[in-house]
Amino acid sequence: MLSPNPDEEIEDSRKDNRLLCRDEEWVNNPEARGSVGAPSNLTVGEPFPGNSSGGRTYCCQCAGIRGRGQVWGTPREVKGIHNRITVNGQYPGPTLEVRDGDTLAIKVMNSARYNVTIHWHGIRQIGTPWADGPEYVTQCPIQPGATYTYKFTIENQDGTLWWHAHSRWLRATVFGALIIYPKLGTSYPFAQPQLEIPILLGEWWNRDPIDVLRQATFTGAAPNISDAYTINGQPGDLYRCSSKDTVNFFVNSGDTVLLRIINAALNQQLFFTVANHRLTVVGADAAYTKPFSTRTLMLGPGQTTDVLFTADQTPGRYYVAARAYASAPNAPFDNTTATAVLEYKSAPCISNKGFLSKPNLPRLPAYNDSATATAFTTHFRSPSNVKVPTQIDENLFFTVGFGFFNCNPGPQCQGPNNTRFAASMNNVSFCTPKNDLLTPSILSGYTERLHHRLPSCSTNKFGSKVQIVLQDTAIFSVEDHPMHLHGYSFYVVGQGFGNFNPRRDTAKFNFIDPPKRNTIDVPVGGWAVIRFVADNPGVWLMHCHIDAHLTWGLAMAFAVENGAGELQSINPPPEDLPPC
Repeated sequence: MLSPNPDEEIEDSRKDNRLLCRDEEWVNNPEARGSVGAPSNLTVGEPFPGNSSGGRTYCCQCAGIRGRGQVWGTPREVKGIHNRITVNGQYPGPTLEVRDGDTLAIKVMNSARYNVTIHWHGIRQIGTPWADGPEYVTQCPIQPGATYTYKFTIENQDGTLWWHAHSRWLRATVFGALIIYPKLGTSYPFAQPQLEIPILLGEWWNRDPIDVLRQATFTGAAPNISDAYTINGQPGDLYRCSSKDTVNFFVNSGDTVLLRIINAALNQQLFFTVANHRLTVVGADAAYTKPFSTRTLMLGPGQTTDVLFTADQTPGRYYVAARAYASAPNAPFDNTTATAVLEYKSAPCISNKGFLSKPNLPRLPAYNDSATATAFTTHFRSPSNVKVPTQIDENLFFTVGFGFFNCNPGPQCQGPNNTRFAASMNNVSFCTPKNDLLTPSILSGYTERLHHRLPSCSTNKFGSKVQIVLQDTAIFSVEDHPMHLHGYSFYVVGQGFGNFNPRRDTAKFNFIDPPKRNTIDVPVGGWAVIRFVADNPGVWLMHCHIDAHLTWGLAMAFAVENGAGELQSINPPPEDLPPC
């Protein structure tokens, strides 16, 4: 819940943290909102001008960035309380529940000690790139004590997305779900489930993540691995000191349940499963998919997956579990497993002592099981035939991968063989600008000026049909890279291993029903090809969603010029856009 009182301290991060940006109809008419139930706290906002989509306008007030969030029972070596940067004292942060067509105004008040921005991951931000969030790309950060109101409209999107900080490593604890329901009068392309559960997979450090980042930045070495993974903010009972706080999901026998799964981990792809239950994938990245059945999911950081399952097992308790998919050979990783418990309400206790039965254990793939990860990702298809661009105007080839900077041996050269780790796209490491790239001075003829300011930039005409080949490289090591393009969803027409060969591999492209994504995993030592129409003007960050890789420079700017039509240009910047 987002507190209407920014000074109210919320100590228990496990309280109901759902925010519905809704009017009285949403509260008083359960059929209008589906089966999610009424929130414990609600702010009904005033509309503001500019809602041209025909949807309703809401003002979600007081999304305050705070520094008093607490997580109890942390795993491994440390017990007790750790202060972290959170939103409204909650970890994970509040869930936003809206409908396709709604316009949101979300006021962020920075009460923390760090600069911060918020990114609405997967929202296209058509005409409103100022609300996209990556620091020094579309805005300068919100400084401590300052505020900024993000205003944007949901346009032709529904499903599961999320929001997170886009400043250094603050998203380790500053994140939450963004659930978009279909427009009133429309429904899911599947039967209405009895229960919907957002599941946010996170990554926890006993140290302050900003200190972990600072150490890695200073030494040039890889950052320390995390101490735990979390499910809805808790590591689960496979970690010491955490069993009493394990998250429980309660179901009735026969229920159809929709899980909205979000990989919010900072640096790790994750396998996910529910013991003894078969999962049917129905959506990913706020786009419906052709349903397919699986036991195990693999999500890269930034990706979301919607699955249905039926509570058709013997009443009992079943583990919900997540652990690493570690694709880089010989690289250290957190090999622990996060758990929650799926509990049937009719599950019996053991004997008459009132003890709960031990949950059934799931089977998870080996940490380096690329075959299972690949088999899962290749099942994705759009639910029907789609229009994929076939006549390409911009055919782009981007290599992605690791490398090194040579430097003099010393405390700042602790990478392999006295080097510093680096990452790049087309052998150019992204260097964060000192001012945002999307400023009024750039909007007039910004294509030429962007190239002058930023070598790692691709510029494109409005309406151009774009193909991007993303090729993993092995200067240091191959690895699966979850690549995210801000401002766009795209069709994944092909993926494969080895080097991309246009004569051989183009013939295998799927132009019939390729999946639509906003974050795509480039396979280990392989390639992925995406296609889309450049119909959203602005300067959009394209980057690996593993934050360690982003820190090393695995990113670039993707610029699209204004079009000639009335609705084909960027809106003027808001008056409260943070200064640099």
